Amino acid sequence: MTHLLFAIVALMPALLMLAGMVFSLLPVLSVRRLWHVFMGLSGIAVICAVITACAGPQFPEFHPWLGATPIGSALALLVQLLCSVIAAFSARYLDGEPRQRRFIGALAGVLSAVHLLLMADHWLVLIAAWALVGVVLQQLLCFYRDRPFARLAAHKKQIADRFADVLLINAAALAWTEVGSGSLSDLWTHIGHQGMSVILQLSAVCLVLAVILRTALLPVHGWLIQVMEAPTPVSALLHAGVVNLGGFVLIRFAPLLEHAMPARTLLVVFGLGTAVLAGLVMLTRISIKVRLAWSTTAQMGFLVLECGLGLYTLAALHLIGHSLYKAQAFLSASTVVRQTRLHAMHGTVAPIPFSLLLAPMVAIPTVLLIQSVLSDAAWPWWWSAILGLAWAPLLWLPGQPGSVRATCLHSGAGLLMVAGLTAAALLAHALPFDIVDAPNHLLGMVALIGMAALYVLLVVLQLRPRALRGWRRWSYAGFYLDESFTRMALQYWPARWIPRALKSGSISAPTAPAEDGRP
Repeated sequence: MTHLLFAIVALMPALLMLAGMVFSLLPVLSVRRLWHVFMGLSGIAVICAVITACAGPQFPEFHPWLGATPIGSALALLVQLLCSVIAAFSARYLDGEPRQRRFIGALAGVLSAVHLLLMADHWLVLIAAWALVGVVLQQLLCFYRDRPFARLAAHKKQIADRFADVLLINAAALAWTEVGSGSLSDLWTHIGHQGMSVILQLSAVCLVLAVILRTALLPVHGWLIQVMEAPTPVSALLHAGVVNLGGFVLIRFAPLLEHAMPARTLLVVFGLGTAVLAGLVMLTRISIKVRLAWSTTAQMGFLVLECGLGLYTLAALHLIGHSLYKAQAFLSASTVVRQTRLHAMHGTVAPIPFSLLLAPMVAIPTVLLIQSVLSDAAWPWWWSAILGLAWAPLLWLPGQPGSVRATCLHSGAGLLMVAGLTAAALLAHALPFDIVDAPNHLLGMVALIGMAALYVLLVVLQLRPRALRGWRRWSYAGFYLDESFTRMALQYWPARWIPRALKSGSISAPTAPAEDGRP
């Protein structure tokens, strides 16, 4: 009886959001009343998600189709909380818009499909739920139908999603043929007893390629940048929740990826390349929302890189932290714009040169020291070096003249931030996610070399900005990767509205979308 009760509670968030989508189709409810109904259903879903997340060892299983896992339940709670905040923001943001009813229905449909994906314990459920997320999300991406860039972004995302669906089906067919079952639990058992075969290696490669397409890694990242023309709540939902699902799938398939070296190599190559290139592009952008979009692309690269290196617990914490940060960043974009303008009025001064070279020498030992104090078994040394390089800019000293006391305070604050971030990362190993890391030292050294190269480029950019003038043009254009994908997409998979828009000149530069024009 208790098992059945937990099972019902675990399924309730998905069912409640499905009910919200059904209510949006009822014309008897006014838009204002519909928002109240949706917020009430979302509140009940949050309570059910809390109960499921606190179930501990009694996580319900619906073998072989659905099941609640520790990481899945934690993310379900996170997604539902973010949904409640985004819905409350949307009710004010979209006040007066004529298509709010469709927005509410699409928002509820996306969340219902996400909850289903987070509980998937079967290939068919995983494929169907992820496909439904993309199909319903199209309604939100095209909320403003008269904006060509929004429709172009949705068109390119749809193409990437269909290729990802084909790859997922191939991965499922290969694994199903080898294991004799579509259950993911049966797949983990098979790998534990018989190891990896060539067929399962191919299945892992197909899965990884599908995740690369879904998470908008380079070179199929353009839709994620151009989706800035959608309403700000849609951007928050996409960047804080939907695009992170690829990271969850990789963490969920850790038992398969642990023994799949070709698949992990692909993750490291695409993840590291995306993190470095997107990070460089972000430095050249002025628009706040576009910078946030490129930041998401870079963070997805780091998330995929962590999974490729086998640091799944750190990837889980990264996923949660990124979701919270991006939701807050997009929903408070107007405040960020005002702060940025104030900083611009005061001017920007380059940091002191010697601090650029000294920062890694301080940050890396600090990470290693915190690791040795707080944990006996944490990540390998090369990942400590990577984190030290990533957080070294926090220790750069401002170039404007100041007192010795001000310099010491700035340095102390930077050290505290590095120590705090390291302690938070170590916290991932103490969380009950039931995830086993499998670090690969060869791939780790490749990632360390890539991060060192990125840091050198950042230092050169600070010391000799004119030396990289030619690079800035390429970087501002996103290294022209999206142009190639856009031309191919429109050539082989044209949409009826595209030729008319191009002919009228309403689409002039696919890589430079305008923002939605609202705070």
